[in-house]
Amino acid sequence: MMDVIDVLQVQREKSLNKIPPINYQEGNSTFIVVRFIFECGAKLNAHPLTIATAATIYHRFFKEADPSSYDSYLIASTCLYLAGKMKDEPLKVRDVINVSHNMLHRGSAPLELGDEYWNMRDAIVQAELLIMRMIKFEAHIIHPHKYMLHYLKSLQGWLNPDDWKKVPLIQASYGFLQDFHYDPSILDYKPQHIAISAINLTLQCYGIEIPYTDEEEGSGTVWYSVFADDLSKDKLWELMEKMMDVYNEEPERE
Repeated sequence: MMDVIDVLQVQREKSLNKIPPINYQEGNSTFIVVRFIFECGAKLNAHPLTIATAATIYHRFFKEADPSSYDSYLIASTCLYLAGKMKDEPLKVRDVINVSHNMLHRGSAPLELGDEYWNMRDAIVQAELLIMRMIKFEAHIIHPHKYMLHYLKSLQGWLNPDDWKKVPLIQASYGFLQDFHYDPSILDYKPQHIAISAINLTLQCYGIEIPYTDEEEGSGTVWYSVFADDLSKDKLWELMEKMMDVYNEEPERE
């Protein structure tokens, strides 16, 4: 598992767009394709929640489908287009097509309204129907983000004001949460537990202790028990380890 210092460094580089671009034609692993969703979403100025929705739909689709039977990047582009509809942030299909095409063929010009454009547009329309059938038309997704907002607001009142100011608790927690969408296992956990784990991972990374709690074994006094009394310490650490493992999937950087 990657060291917490390395994890924070990668997270900072991602936030500053210092991660080198990927040649998406060279691979289609789950991590790489979700990176494609994130990069396309950023270029489309999509809201982070829309991007998270697209990644979730992508994982849900391939939980049911055989990856070798579909064009992963077509499904990814369609998930982004579909997520825009779900989150009331409609993305123009032409913009999705052009951004997706440019990511796969870096430096290329926008597609003309010719055969290639119309073929891709038709493919996205058909893939949209396929995805909706595959996820059983269950378009409503409960994200951890809204729980995290509530938890962080509560923690702000508990923490020493100086600790709150000197540590980027909000930014780092949301960074861990958003990056966890690279991992299909995000589907296996409750959104409340995911939000708590992202916050607790940040607290651990920066060495911040919540006042009036004691997380030592057997004490039973943990800050997150007021938010989720069904989250065990073992489950919490399991989730935190999965969040850190995401950064091991980062391509080697020169």
